[in-house]
Amino acid sequence: MSEAMDTAAVRALMEDQLRLSRRLRARVAELEDAAHAPVAVVGMGLRLPPAINSPEAYWEFLRGTDSALSGIPADRPGLRAVHDPSPGRLGRSYVDRAAFLTSIADFDAGFFGISRREARLLDPQQRMLLETSWEALERAGIAVRRADRLDVGIYLGMMTSEYSERNEDRSDTSRIDPYYITGGGLSFGAGRVSHLLGFSGPVMGVETACSSSMTTLHLAVQGLRRRECRYALAAGANLLLSGSLMVSLCQTRALAPDGRSKSFLATADGYGRGEGVGVVALMRLDDAEREGRPVLAVIRGTAVNHDGAASGLTAPNGPAQQEVIRAALADARVSPADIGYVEAHGTGTVLGDPIEIGALDGVLGAAVRRRGTPLSIGSVKSRLGHLEGASGIASVMKTVLMLEHGVIPAAADPADGDLNPHIDWDRLAFDVPRHHAPWPAELPRRVAGVNSFGMSGTNVHAVLEAYEPPATATAPARLRRPELLVLSAKDPSALDHLADRIGALLRTADDARIADVCHTLRAGRAPFPYRLAVVATGARELAEALADRRAQILSTAAAGEPPRRITLRAEGPPDALAAVIAELTAAHPLLRDGQAPPAASPDHPAETLRALLTRLGVPTSPSDGPRPETTGGPGRQTADGPGRQTADGPGRQTADRPAQDTEDQPAPDAAHRVARIELSWEAHGRRTTLPLAGPRPQDAPELLATALAALFTAGADPRLAPLAAPGAHFVADLPTYPFRPTRYWIDEPRDTARTGPATGTATGVPLPDSLAPEPLTRHLLDVLGDVLQADDLDPGLSFLDVGGDSFLSTLFITRVEEHFEVGMTAGELSLDLPLRDLLGKLAESIAATAEAGQEVGA
Repeated sequence: MSEAMDTAAVRALMEDQLRLSRRLRARVAELEDAAHAPVAVVGMGLRLPPAINSPEAYWEFLRGTDSALSGIPADRPGLRAVHDPSPGRLGRSYVDRAAFLTSIADFDAGFFGISRREARLLDPQQRMLLETSWEALERAGIAVRRADRLDVGIYLGMMTSEYSERNEDRSDTSRIDPYYITGGGLSFGAGRVSHLLGFSGPVMGVETACSSSMTTLHLAVQGLRRRECRYALAAGANLLLSGSLMVSLCQTRALAPDGRSKSFLATADGYGRGEGVGVVALMRLDDAEREGRPVLAVIRGTAVNHDGAASGLTAPNGPAQQEVIRAALADARVSPADIGYVEAHGTGTVLGDPIEIGALDGVLGAAVRRRGTPLSIGSVKSRLGHLEGASGIASVMKTVLMLEHGVIPAAADPADGDLNPHIDWDRLAFDVPRHHAPWPAELPRRVAGVNSFGMSGTNVHAVLEAYEPPATATAPARLRRPELLVLSAKDPSALDHLADRIGALLRTADDARIADVCHTLRAGRAPFPYRLAVVATGARELAEALADRRAQILSTAAAGEPPRRITLRAEGPPDALAAVIAELTAAHPLLRDGQAPPAASPDHPAETLRALLTRLGVPTSPSDGPRPETTGGPGRQTADGPGRQTADGPGRQTADRPAQDTEDQPAPDAAHRVARIELSWEAHGRRTTLPLAGPRPQDAPELLATALAALFTAGADPRLAPLAAPGAHFVADLPTYPFRPTRYWIDEPRDTARTGPATGTATGVPLPDSLAPEPLTRHLLDVLGDVLQADDLDPGLSFLDVGGDSFLSTLFITRVEEHFEVGMTAGELSLDLPLRDLLGKLAESIAATAEAGQEVGA
């Protein structure tokens, strides 16, 4: 008996140990998977030479044969001044061609709330990073509301910041401004993006020479895997503004005399420089799939290392490059035989190309030869130029597009001549394609490597794969249903331009795309003051509704204060109310997701409706007092308060003018056993009431969309993601925000020495005739305009709204103190007050100080 008990105890102990062992193995596997988690590329923003501003334009360029090379632009006199075609001249550059951007001075400062003064002093790299970061997130369907403080990490690779040199004339240091450091310092580019867009994740500026932006990609992937952030932006930037680096590179004979990188060619004689900015938006793949993001490609693995004790600091190290390629493959859990293409660094130098090809052969060559399908190799530098700090991100974006389209573009032109004779091409199973070709069908996966190394000795490699959506049982049927489409902008012209582009897209779109398009515009874009909204069924109907809207007289007024006192009235038989709720949740399944409030049950239909509206970001209170009456059903509603709805049928409605006050209309026959549900709010001095239910329960989704359209145009900020149709996802190819460019530029100083510094006073701003409140406040507004370098400041805006910050508040007070005794410091200014109030308080302080016996300076 005892022996049997001992056996049972041992068996139980063994079973416990087995269970524990299984749990430990599962946990180890879970941690291993997290350490190698795939990362999705969900959006891209770019400014590439000569004028490539979208992924679609980049792909068209890659499919063509044109080069981005051009002569030195007229606004770069410093580069022109150091040019001498004779190589070897001290202090001179023999290069007068590179891949230049056509316009780097244009920027929409107002969109980002930046003053003219600050915008002029910002390195154009920072300006373009702001716009491309915004575009990358919009293409990913990530709405940026500054108050949300999104968990976004920013990783920026930038090699130089030469714009601030324009203010470095030692004979006249008055050109040095408070923004001299923040406008040009390498550490401030990423920080400015995070600050202005309101992010909370890690912010890193990285400089590893030509591998800078590939290093940021590696750091971004690691940050996402370690859950340091939910979203990440990996970016690179490069501009050619100063002759100094150009001269230095020419002194080492690193540059090709004709300005072109001839990657892997016999004519390779140095690299050609280029400029550009690129940003990729990244997420963990499982999060991206869960949120319905557009997955453009998947990053399987990355690795970074250093050459160490190479033959020289700037000389490539073949063994070190082999190590980093092997490490990236191991991180990706990918076999060398899976790699179908490598986007090589490919500088086109006599030393660099053979070493890089040798490193790729050392890791991939044997597997490629065994499989029998050649490995294609290319480098975008041969056409786009070497973007130095941004070269890696340009290569990554090219690779993403290749994987997405399943096409390998030509890496060399047939007229380019022979390949580099220092590379044993006959032995290698590598191909430098001369024509565009589909991805090899013999390879079961579309997998590519991206290689990068820098003069600093830092090497980086990444492994990317084409995205294959997970297999699902059956895709949900897309029924024709009314869709709410919303658009907004920060000024009327931008809104009109955006509406024009969206309308053109709708006129050629398939109806099957409309649910995705409207979902992206509703949930993937931030709302701005100038707004329009339309409700219609089908692409053509939406396009026509937009056209009708734009044909009407557009109001130049912004939405203003959001609606107040939003109330919900729900009356009628419980079964009728339940039928309306059933129609709403059937049309919008996400409305019923999540934990419902305790009161939201079939026994409390009004509370259930209130809970649904709360999930849409429309908190309501019960309506009290006499019930306002409405007329009509989904086919006919009119109004003249915020958001007039007009409808020519159940499939077409617009929301552009205020909804009519309906308080005095007669009630329909109470004998009708239908649900009466009304949403009411106050805006612009009027109360608007719209129905959420009509004679037929199936009209409820359209009526809800119409009411939300009116609320949106009235200034509300509803959260419209739960309106997504079943299976709807974000799409990446919609038009992004139409920035309104204005030129902000500092010309390079003349060679002649300046005599004497600037006075630093509020020159041109006359003193007031008296210290009376009105003239003194007007004078202070003029001084502030001079400090901001802005015309016609709106007194109703706050100091922060017009682009002010701590630097400018201090500078403003300093300017005022040149003539007045001020009884308050810059830190005591309430910068969120309207300017009329802020400056009025300051004027009161000045007058009170003077009245107390202080002398007013002349």
